[in-house]
Amino acid sequence: MNCAMNNESTDNKIDVKNLDLFYGDFQALINVDFSIKRGDVAACIGPSGCGKSTFIRVLNRMNDLIPSCRITGQVLMDGKDIYGSMDVTDLRKRVGMVFQKPNPFNMTVFDNVAYGQRMQGVRDKRVLADIVETSLKKAALWNEVKDRLKKPANALSGGQQQRLCIARSIAMEPEIILMDEPTSALDPIATGRIEELIGELKMEYSIILVTHAMHQASRVSNKTAFFLLGELVEYNDTKAVFTNPKDKRTEDYISGRFG
Repeated sequence: MNCAMNNESTDNKIDVKNLDLFYGDFQALINVDFSIKRGDVAACIGPSGCGKSTFIRVLNRMNDLIPSCRITGQVLMDGKDIYGSMDVTDLRKRVGMVFQKPNPFNMTVFDNVAYGQRMQGVRDKRVLADIVETSLKKAALWNEVKDRLKKPANALSGGQQQRLCIARSIAMEPEIILMDEPTSALDPIATGRIEELIGELKMEYSIILVTHAMHQASRVSNKTAFFLLGELVEYNDTKAVFTNPKDKRTEDYISGRFG
């Protein structure tokens, strides 16, 4: 990544400056500036294909897996360049990810949550049991599965599976949680549970949420980013974006004129 190291003190967890991202000759993100503090929930909205998911995958370097991907600009976490000397494995422990479709591993509920810590070398059964219980409680799932810890995770409902995936992420003690349309495959009741959970998790984590549902963005986030054709058109307090947008393109999208 073509950027200089920057260790200026900041209260932002993430600072993105002049970010451009290319897939071969195609530019998918254009000069993006973005920041988020601990305790913020930032919703990324915009039409399909506008760069929302591409953007959040920059933040845990998942785009590294695409050979044609090239990035310029700065992405700083606590003032340190995540594309510099930062270890990718360490970064992905600090930046958790929850995907659109629940993706529990083909193992028990307990083993799903314990998996990451086991991969880090934790073997003590009591320590693992404490991590699993704490993570499931934070994901508002413990009371529903505490008697089913040895049952297959894929026997849970869709909403429970998604909360299990959130617990699996929490178990790694991240500082930031990325959520890529985490409720799009869920029914309204399960969606409501996830939205309530986001409200609880923001007390401990910074959360960046990709959503197509503008009502969801307005309910759960305190910051909203509107993307269009790879450009971050507007990023501001959620109330300001929805009630007094600065850019006509934002107003047109929110009012349903396109998208």
